[in-house]
Amino acid sequence: MGGVGGAILDLDGVLADTEHLWEESWRACAGDAWDPAYTGAMQGMSAPEWASYLAVRVGAEAGEVRHRCVAYVVGQIDAGRGPLLPGARDLVTALAAHVPLGLASSAARPVIDRILTDNGLADLFAATVSSEEVARGKPAPDVYAEAVRRVGFTGDGLAFEDSGNGIRAAAAAGLRVIAIPNPQYPPAADALALAWHVATDHADARARALSLLS
Repeated sequence: MGGVGGAILDLDGVLADTEHLWEESWRACAGDAWDPAYTGAMQGMSAPEWASYLAVRVGAEAGEVRHRCVAYVVGQIDAGRGPLLPGARDLVTALAAHVPLGLASSAARPVIDRILTDNGLADLFAATVSSEEVARGKPAPDVYAEAVRRVGFTGDGLAFEDSGNGIRAAAAAGLRVIAIPNPQYPPAADALALAWHVATDHADARARALSLLS
């Protein structure tokens, strides 16, 4: 691998323990129309995409679905749920000491800003991108490609992802993916096969990344 010019991280499931909050919000919006299969389909979608997907299936208006779900997640974060995952802060600070960082998340912008600001991490990122700010959500590469563009690094890039659609998106954007699988929502084998390294935890991911940066 050539010189690493930067690193792009996902948010939900990589930095913050928030994947389950999105599922809770979707279930609440769907009510009796909820199907557990919806979670796997919607993970990685941008907010407009999952709002439209869910609205069609529950007979609601997409804008209202998005508003209710995002408000629920922000409220839960404010209530102390959705903390940083163990080792996430150390991963970010270690990477930031070596290369510029970007964030490429499917989360809506209010959630991204709330988590990074509340945890004192916002200043460590050169750029953050929500997939609602690009044409297509994950597994399309758009959000990662835009994060790389905004950060402006040259050379090879690392990406840190937990979900199957996220791994696919980062790999499609040409990044070297370090997967940190979420045991609650494990990536499919074909997605994991795209990762350069499948980490056992954040400490393992940090060590493997630093082996390239030191």
